[in-house]
Amino acid sequence: MFLRSVVALALVASSAAFSPSSFTSSNGLNTKTAGSTMTMKIFDWKRRGDTATIERLNDVENTEFQFDNLASHPGSRQRKKRKGRGIAAGQGATCGFGMRGQKSRSGPGVRAGFEGGQQPLYRRLPKFVGRPTGPGHSKTTYNIIKLDELNNVAAGETVNFDSLRTSGDVTKSKLDIHKVVVGKNEFTAKDITVQAHAFTASAKAAIEGAGGKCQLLKRTTGEVIEA
Repeated sequence: MFLRSVVALALVASSAAFSPSSFTSSNGLNTKTAGSTMTMKIFDWKRRGDTATIERLNDVENTEFQFDNLASHPGSRQRKKRKGRGIAAGQGATCGFGMRGQKSRSGPGVRAGFEGGQQPLYRRLPKFVGRPTGPGHSKTTYNIIKLDELNNVAAGETVNFDSLRTSGDVTKSKLDIHKVVVGKNEFTAKDITVQAHAFTASAKAAIEGAGGKCQLLKRTTGEVIEA
């Protein structure tokens, strides 16, 4: 009986000795305690060691920022990686392009849309008749102005995208050229002059049918193109 108790105590002591500590997780990986703060390595070793300057600049209440003491945060700007300057640089020899293959050679490589000789995507897709697509062709993208957005314009006034933006009838656009199209709601404005870079046939007919005028604008200067 005494021998069994001695063996049990020895097993408990050995299990306690091999139990994971506060620095070892259940999966066997070494981790820090929960109370530790995460730090980030600063690549610029000269600025990494200058802790006095960093603490002084972080004291915003007692520091007056001027052109001579403004500086980026340490680690936010890294030097350009120098390729092909030896293995110590991390990108020596093949510079990260591998040893063989067309993409490892000098020059531009394969052209855009090339798929190694198989039928490329732009040739596999069906085409719209009369609308060239694929390499060498481009599509003009307009910002759309609907006719019902012109209903608040008073009779006899001249309206364009800038005036609609000022009045709040339309929102801002990333595109510089604008096209007037027919909207879902009814067009009620009368006797107005609309300036845009393009008009659909139905929108132009609706504006002129209400006694208005359509004026085309140049895409580059925004000037009115005389009819």
